[in-house]
Amino acid sequence: MASDSNLIRYEKLTRLQRGGKARTLEICSGAGGLSLGMLKAGLDLSAHIEFDPEAAESYAHNFGEAEAYNSAWARPRDMIETTAAELVSELGFTTTAAESFDVLAAGLPCQAFARIGRSKLRSVSGEEDAFQKDPRASLYRHFLQFVEDTQPLAIIIENVPDILNFGGHNVPEEICQTLEQSGYRARYTILNAAYFGVPQVRERLFIVALADTLNQAPEFPAPTHFLNLPKGYEGSRRVALKHVSNSSRHFHPIPVPNPELPPAVGAREAIGDLPVIMEHFKDPAVIRRRKLSATLPYQANIGAISDYAHLMQTWNGFATSDHSNGHLVRLTPRDFPIFNRMKVGDDYPVARQIAEKLLVETLAEAGLTGISEDSQRYLDIRAKIVPPYDPAKFPNKWWKLDPDKPSRTLTAHMGKDTYSHIHYDSKQRRTVSVREAARLQSFPDGFQFAGAMNAAFRQIGNAVPPLLGYAVARTLLAQLGRDVSKPEVEKKVARRRAA
Repeated sequence: MASDSNLIRYEKLTRLQRGGKARTLEICSGAGGLSLGMLKAGLDLSAHIEFDPEAAESYAHNFGEAEAYNSAWARPRDMIETTAAELVSELGFTTTAAESFDVLAAGLPCQAFARIGRSKLRSVSGEEDAFQKDPRASLYRHFLQFVEDTQPLAIIIENVPDILNFGGHNVPEEICQTLEQSGYRARYTILNAAYFGVPQVRERLFIVALADTLNQAPEFPAPTHFLNLPKGYEGSRRVALKHVSNSSRHFHPIPVPNPELPPAVGAREAIGDLPVIMEHFKDPAVIRRRKLSATLPYQANIGAISDYAHLMQTWNGFATSDHSNGHLVRLTPRDFPIFNRMKVGDDYPVARQIAEKLLVETLAEAGLTGISEDSQRYLDIRAKIVPPYDPAKFPNKWWKLDPDKPSRTLTAHMGKDTYSHIHYDSKQRRTVSVREAARLQSFPDGFQFAGAMNAAFRQIGNAVPPLLGYAVARTLLAQLGRDVSKPEVEKKVARRRAA
């Protein structure tokens, strides 16, 4: 089987070096953040697998054919129930699974990487033992099967940094050791999205593996922007890196930006040109009736827009004219006055103090300063002004964007709660819109999200920032394009062909 693998990979490399595009299969693609970055870098998006129906529909709409909504591209698939052979057949490929893809990418859920033992990880043959019955291991086993079935030249895996210390276990180290058994050289590191032009402080773990055929170790992109990480991130890194051995040949030092690089993109640069939304505290029904697909014009007369905003408006293949969509926000009228008084960087404990002060002011204006706090009238007034959450239990529940700094990390929880990203403009008294969240994640304005508002927020929070994906993919593509010496591989291929 090793000779077959070498032959397949060598022929793929030869095709690329003759000018062919790198064909990509992405597993757990989501709406397509990493895919968009890979597309921008020059890779071909040949196929994807995504379980969530709305995310799969978004992917098909943005990357598929005109009839994508009814096509095989839009069909949600479970990676456990789908084989590579079935996928290429459903998509109408004339090549086998092993012949069809050069790059295999995956953003598998963290649960897929539970500790299951090195010897067990290396087995994808289906032996009957305890690890095979562990549901936490099933996704990773199936991912290894996709590696076996597609024989990619390169592999990209993205996950949260905590995977480095998953129950006291360094999973990426184990993954790299496992991939080596299948003929790859693998490395892993942490990349921060803000270092690569994304207006968001988002730490992510990347594993990159290259087939031995390429005769080179994986590389990672150098930062393009500088940022002093906010308090807390260094501590989180230390916890994540606790089980990374200094002697590990798989760990790549975390890239550090040069202070002379351009500063990281701030929130105002990222979203300052998008429409002002103020209808909600005058007539909330206006926004409640607005659809995700409805468009609003960009702000006029604001002077020159930032380079980042210009990129979001003009991204090749996703350019807009003078309008964009996605201008939906969550509405809780109780909190509008609180948003108005919050300062940039304020969190929930501060917001709660503001609310308590508003309550005192409201009671005074109504002549109810001495009202009993046990009375129903007092409780009714309080409920209309003060949020019910305990500041001690939810210290980070709210946060107001700093216009001059990158945003905090966007998460899938935005599908339920966007108070982690309150707009820096107090006049607008609201949390960020769908389009603003997409901007903070570096999705261009022409990128469309399927489903309703909550689904769109969830897809955005789950995504790999496209600009971060672009940085990783561009570095990878440069390595795939190198003219490397392959004497041993050529000898093996020659022997295989002569057999």
